[in-house]
Amino acid sequence: MPLPVSAETRPPVAAPALPLGRLAPLYVAQALATGATTVSTVLASLIMSGLGRESLSGLPSTLISTSAALSAGLFGALMLRSGRRLGLGLAFMLGACGAALGFLGARAGITPLFLLGAALMGGAQGGYQQARYAAAESVPDARRGTALGLLMLMSVLGAFLMTGFSGAVEGLGARLGTSAEVAGWLVGGGLLGLAALLMGLWTPVAPPVRARAGARLSVRDAFAMPGVRSTALALATAQGLMVTLMSLTPLRAHHLGMEHGSVAALISGHIAGMFGFGWLTGPLIDRLGLRVGYVGGALLLMAAALTALLPGAAWLGVSMFLLGLGWNLVFVAGSKALSRFPAAQGVTDGLGYITAGAGTLLGGLIIARAGFPVLASACAVLALLPLVSAWRSR
Repeated sequence: MPLPVSAETRPPVAAPALPLGRLAPLYVAQALATGATTVSTVLASLIMSGLGRESLSGLPSTLISTSAALSAGLFGALMLRSGRRLGLGLAFMLGACGAALGFLGARAGITPLFLLGAALMGGAQGGYQQARYAAAESVPDARRGTALGLLMLMSVLGAFLMTGFSGAVEGLGARLGTSAEVAGWLVGGGLLGLAALLMGLWTPVAPPVRARAGARLSVRDAFAMPGVRSTALALATAQGLMVTLMSLTPLRAHHLGMEHGSVAALISGHIAGMFGFGWLTGPLIDRLGLRVGYVGGALLLMAAALTALLPGAAWLGVSMFLLGLGWNLVFVAGSKALSRFPAAQGVTDGLGYITAGAGTLLGGLIIARAGFPVLASACAVLALLPLVSAWRSR
């Protein structure tokens, strides 16, 4: 008769493998979307400067964030009702249309048309940024950080691919009689169009969101659940600080005399911090818990803001990298926590976009009136808010 095996001596159960084949279209679409953002909306402040509206350099990012805030809840409700594939496909299509309008407006010097394109791009982001929940829902809870990390890794590949083609984008701009920043919007539209087509090839792994128990909660009930409000605080803080500094640091670099290639390198370093270490941070949070993401992210965000105050272009590169990595930690931890509460996802994303929109608008005004150091110092203080989330997390 075989002897019983105690829990202490039983071999550990191997973690289930990720369904990479079925997730591939989702991951590639996210990479294309990140590449589109890298060559378009990230440099919108420079286009506004070229249009003679430097005092409103933060306005495109504000419109993007405001539109994303308004659309995130709508796309979240659509995905609850009709599924992730339809919602994500429509979001990518909306982004392609917005990028095309932004290109036409910037090239023709029509500021309102460019801003309309930026607003539509923001509305699209409110939808397709929820692809991370589709990835997390496709695996068991113990592997959700890993699934999110892999999604981020694919995103950085898309960003680096477009950075590698910066010379080609400049050449396209020259052939079209415009700048590389304007041509990037045309390229971004093409990438988002390809992402929309990929959604037609994707078969979701998880059952429809509306069929799962967590989806039947109302928004009010979801936010009443323990830990949801503190998670929303962490995500909104990280999103707001990241977008504010990411959007306005290129303008500071431009004032320091950095050329397009150097600014693109800054953005590449930032994207590397945001997405390049997902292979490490995702499994780390799976193993050590959410508090690691919140505490580590808060400290890195604060360091990013303080480093931006140091003189020299090299420190801007360090700051942008730390900014991305700090956001990554908070983002993975918060997204994993919210993957159990679909009803709260769209609204929480909307709060993040609201803080981002307010931050870029106020940030542009602060820079114009008091200078970049004042903005960076304020961001350093606000970066400590995710510590509250770490204290409240379970």
